[in-house]
Amino acid sequence: MPAEWVWGVVGIAAGGAAGYFAERVRLGAAYQNRDAIVHQAERDAENIRKSQELAGKEELLKRREELEQETNTIRDELRDHERRLDKRETSLDELQDDFRKKERMIEVTQNKLAERTKSIEARDRELEKQLKEQQEMLYKISSLDKSQATKLLLTRLDRDLQNETGSLVLKYQNELKQTCDKTAREIIGMALQRYASPHTSETTVSTVDIPSDEIKGRIIGREGRNIRAFEKATGVDVIVDDTPGVVVVSAFDNVRRQIAKISLAKLIQDGRIHPSRIDEVVAETQSEMDANIQQYGQEACQEVGVANLHEKLVYLIGRLHFRTSYSQNVLRHSIEVSHLTGLMAEQFGLDGHLARRCGFLHDIGKAADHEMEGGHPAVGAELLKRYGEGPEVVHAAAGHHDDIRVDYIYTVLVAAADACSASRPGARRDTLEKYVKRLEELEALACGFPGVEQSFAVQAGREIRVIVDARQINDRQAAKLCKDMAKAIEQTLTYPGEIKVTVLRETRVIEYAK
Repeated sequence: MPAEWVWGVVGIAAGGAAGYFAERVRLGAAYQNRDAIVHQAERDAENIRKSQELAGKEELLKRREELEQETNTIRDELRDHERRLDKRETSLDELQDDFRKKERMIEVTQNKLAERTKSIEARDRELEKQLKEQQEMLYKISSLDKSQATKLLLTRLDRDLQNETGSLVLKYQNELKQTCDKTAREIIGMALQRYASPHTSETTVSTVDIPSDEIKGRIIGREGRNIRAFEKATGVDVIVDDTPGVVVVSAFDNVRRQIAKISLAKLIQDGRIHPSRIDEVVAETQSEMDANIQQYGQEACQEVGVANLHEKLVYLIGRLHFRTSYSQNVLRHSIEVSHLTGLMAEQFGLDGHLARRCGFLHDIGKAADHEMEGGHPAVGAELLKRYGEGPEVVHAAAGHHDDIRVDYIYTVLVAAADACSASRPGARRDTLEKYVKRLEELEALACGFPGVEQSFAVQAGREIRVIVDARQINDRQAAKLCKDMAKAIEQTLTYPGEIKVTVLRETRVIEYAK
């Protein structure tokens, strides 16, 4: 065999052996990889199993905690419900006990009422029996029939009741006089005696004197341009009529009317009357009026001794000089009320300065009630509160007409002083017709009572004096008549303040010596 073939066979055998060994090595490595993968898979499966078991246990513990919390909550609610039921049961037991007690009390009361009803019925029967016996006895004694005896008894009973009523009235009047007259006389009498303030009454029109009637044409101007410019600048009405020597200025606002009056007097004196001059003079007069109003307020504050007022309040006080209420000047009224309130407060041992401040500022709302909504008590209280006044002063302004509940004694004193100032004779003027009519109604009402001979209204209608027939009315009946007459006046007539009723009874015996 040739050598090449031998070496070929050897090469083939060597290549096969090498391939075999390589395949064996590859298979061994594959088996090793397989074992590692299987081992790793088993370990991963074991880890997953353990993690799942841990997650399941945690979920179980969480659910168990939630169940325990729900159980505790339900248990607490049940305990609260049990406590509420226990309390309700206790309250029901107490209510039952109270009901039993009330039932026993009602039973006892019913028994007492039944017994009392029986005793009253027995007494009524006894009284009826005695009355019948007395009536029969009276019929036998007086020899009167039933109607005559009834009339006689009723007349006697009416007379006895009138005497008893009159005696009670006199008794209580004497008791009241003993306890009240001295103090009232000291307080009101001293206050009125120590202070009496003059006052002026303004109307809604003012007159301006003119040197000649030729000025009227210049006031009116060409086609009325001067008078229209004047009325527009001042806000008043100018009345130029046939009245010789005067021109009338009309306005409800007293300040505007006063400004218009002074401005018109200046224009007449100057002689230059045209629209531009009118505006100039009115503006100048307005500035002067503001200064005068401030001065009026300062003088009033000095007169009553009230200090440390806000400048706006001083200005409003000055405006009250031009404000009237029922023809009474409000500034003089406020000063008067201030003095009266201070005097009464000092009599009671209170702060006189604070009382005068309350009385002085009680009507300040009247200076601004045309600028703010509401009545003057509410407007005044708002202004005083806005400018830093104390609660007593604010309450006095708000409550001096009994619009609110009274919280301070100073409000009561201000209301009393306000009534004294506004209701005293002469403080507020009435027309002659109203005045006479009120007096006639007062006298006619008094003459309508039986036994009255004459009646006279005196003291400007503040007092009615009644003269009665002494043969028909005795002293006790006169006291009752006075009380009835005062009540009839209160219910029938309308009047400011109060009316004093005086009943006079006297017996006169006249003889002539011949």
